[in-house]
Amino acid sequence: MRQLFDDWPEKYDQWFATPIGRLVKKVERELLLDLIKPNPGDLILDAGCGTGVFTLDLLSLGCHIIGIDLSMPMLVRAKGKARGYPLRIVLADLLNLPFSDDSFDKVISVTALEFIEDGRRAIEELFRVTKRGGSLVAATLNSLSPWAGQRKAEARQKHTIFEQAIFRSPEELLSLTPIHGEIRTAVHFRKEEYPEIAPGIEREGFEKGLKTGAFLAARWEKP
Repeated sequence: MRQLFDDWPEKYDQWFATPIGRLVKKVERELLLDLIKPNPGDLILDAGCGTGVFTLDLLSLGCHIIGIDLSMPMLVRAKGKARGYPLRIVLADLLNLPFSDDSFDKVISVTALEFIEDGRRAIEELFRVTKRGGSLVAATLNSLSPWAGQRKAEARQKHTIFEQAIFRSPEELLSLTPIHGEIRTAVHFRKEEYPEIAPGIEREGFEKGLKTGAFLAARWEKP
């Protein structure tokens, strides 16, 4: 698994540079920031930060970030993007975090759970390092979205990282912990949609409160 991600940094960033990729990043970023509600000075763990696609948004708002990932090439790329910002990178496994209990004001994990079979243990570990009263936001790919089937089909043909991905539904994501959580989805348009039409589809999905968006995010508060 680590080797798969080591080979992926360039491809990952290239996807977000495409017209549809830029729109995906925009709507995902808006959802994440609305859920995590970052404040200047917050110490936030970005668990599975990858190349820092969303890490930079938090840093630009005055947060202090520790980014962990299994892949050193991913971390190096993230660190290079974050020059001048307070980003500390750590090579670590999300299932065995090298931090004390109650270390972070907030914890965020974006598209990492797809690659962890034991989702309950992952969420439990993320909660462990979150301070009491702090929030945990976990985002993953939604099994109810057409994107999930597309990703799996493409992965079988091209042998991408999504061959081993585990897609979860909103109910399955919330069930990973007994703590009451809030669920939201984004990216209601399809991958092949024209970028000019996609924003309208996204607005409609948001207004209807659809749970079938490709990007699935949950927020919990640690009691």
